Amino acid sequence: MMPETENGTPNVSAPPTPGTPGAPLFSSLRVDSLSYDRNSMPRCNRCLPVSSYSWASPPTCFTEIPKPDVSLTRKLGAEFVGTFILIFGATAAPIVNQKYNGAETLIGNAACAGLAVMIVILSTGHISGAHLNPSLTIAFACLRHFPWVQVPAYIFAQVSASICASFALKAIFHPFLSGGVTIPSVTTAQAFFLEFCITFNLLFVVTAVATDTRAVGELAGIAVGATVMLNILVAGPSSGGSMNPVRTLGPALAAGNYKQIWIYLVAPTAGAIAGAATYTLVKLTDEDGVTPRTPRSFRR
Repeated sequence: MMPETENGTPNVSAPPTPGTPGAPLFSSLRVDSLSYDRNSMPRCNRCLPVSSYSWASPPTCFTEIPKPDVSLTRKLGAEFVGTFILIFGATAAPIVNQKYNGAETLIGNAACAGLAVMIVILSTGHISGAHLNPSLTIAFACLRHFPWVQVPAYIFAQVSASICASFALKAIFHPFLSGGVTIPSVTTAQAFFLEFCITFNLLFVVTAVATDTRAVGELAGIAVGATVMLNILVAGPSSGGSMNPVRTLGPALAAGNYKQIWIYLVAPTAGAIAGAATYTLVKLTDEDGVTPRTPRSFRR
């Protein structure tokens, strides 16, 4: 019973502070308007009825606002910057080699691409996974290592970065951009099979160090960069050693040279899927009696 005043009206005072004797344990629910926590947002009793159960689908509630996917935005930003660095470095080396009459040589071209891949993986691998390659993204999605819903956004970031890097090189080294375009010097069948094989090798290594916890993940950048360098040393004089559709697409757009471009769009994608699938087939399982390592991140 509430105390009454002399005229018989209830004496209403401020509610006691929670935690004091006689006070409720929790005060009324407070909704924080600045919080993204969906649990703190107001609910209507029609969406999730508590008192009664209904077999019919509950009515739609428009009071909840979906949480923005900030992490995907950061991934795309890291993927854009990483692909820009890769295309800029891997394409600039043969352009410089052409401009200065073979100053870089084949070893220099291969080293520039391999080092670019290595530093990007070590710097952005813990953010976006450092795909840098639409063929890799598609292969990982096919093998359920990457969600399909994010594939278009990743490919858009990679293609955009390739175009930006290529036109930046055009502004710097014009008119020597043709040296950075990958054009086959062998037959179409030979170039196709060569790009298929070197991309197969690349994705076999990438799948090992990126998806298998038994592999030494901390050395992923070195392993992948060395594979890129090896592949360019083998295929550079014949097909250009692309292994990556955006490595060919961006410079082709900037230079206006689309000769046999379909090879560099189809062969790397097919080789990537085959390489990733092959490692998945030979990958050790727990039934083989090998204890997997503790999963680690690129971030130390």
